[in-house]
Amino acid sequence: MSDVALVESARRGDEQAFRELTDPYRRELQVHCYRMLGSVQDAEDVLQETLLAAWRGLASFEQRSSLRSWLYRIATNRCLNAARDSRRRPAQLLPFDVPEPTRHGEVTWLQPYSDTLLEPGPEQRYQTRESVELAFITGLQQLPPRQAAVLVLRDVLGYTTSDVAAMLDTSPVAVKAALQRARETLATRRRGANDPRPPAAGSAEELDLTRRFADAFTAGDVDGVVALLTDDAWLKMPPAPFEYQGKSAIGEFLRIVPAIRDHHEVQLVATRANTQPAFACYAVGRGEPQARATGMLVLTLSGANIIAITHFLPDVFRHFGLPETPPDTKTADASSASQ
Repeated sequence: MSDVALVESARRGDEQAFRELTDPYRRELQVHCYRMLGSVQDAEDVLQETLLAAWRGLASFEQRSSLRSWLYRIATNRCLNAARDSRRRPAQLLPFDVPEPTRHGEVTWLQPYSDTLLEPGPEQRYQTRESVELAFITGLQQLPPRQAAVLVLRDVLGYTTSDVAAMLDTSPVAVKAALQRARETLATRRRGANDPRPPAAGSAEELDLTRRFADAFTAGDVDGVVALLTDDAWLKMPPAPFEYQGKSAIGEFLRIVPAIRDHHEVQLVATRANTQPAFACYAVGRGEPQARATGMLVLTLSGANIIAITHFLPDVFRHFGLPETPPDTKTADASSASQ
């Protein structure tokens, strides 16, 4: 059945026809909402709102634009509403004393996005590695929401200036101005042009680096972890606002982390998030009968080193299909990363 016929059937209340129309776009729309909001939970909620609004608004869809563009218009405007309503959530403090941070981060609502949700699907035609890396997602959150929307619609998804203006109910001149400001702001925060590029995903170089990190971290070898960092590396831990830069500051923080300080048995299970290597972390404390989830570590690589470690709370595990307790095996081999 053609899209025109499906639209007509859906307008008459055929839910199956509506699912056939929209299912091909669900995954890419969720990624779009995630880029805009930085939170997987918020992206899932806004996606549901988008599909409900599309179902209710089919009568107004005149098919002068593609169904995909119409859905993106709804999703983008729902994301802008969500960003205005609840984007800034309270930061959470850590349950132990910490050294003075290098700075206090602003994007405390950031969550990682499982690579299993990125492929396959139509959205991959527009997907680049940089457009879902944590640094890019964080940068988007620091832009005014409409600037972020313009940047994503133009530079990531490839819509024309006139298309974006129609989606946002604004003028092409306003779109061009917002895009220029967004590009200039992000350019000041991006990886330097001369910085080493990260090794290819799944390459021997990436696997070797992540394996060495896992070995050092599970052994509580802070010096070994620090040796893998670039001189200007960052340690971040949303929803806590504390951020540490440099080998000395990161090493000082790691030495007071309870699992490392108290020599707990630590297990890492390899996965991938935002096209980057990641580990689900479990630890067994003294007197505890079983290991428990303590968080997820996402690594940002630069050449043969690590330029950022981002720690997330274990509540993100459910988005990755990860259990609250680890497998029976000892520390998982970094080469067995989930895809």
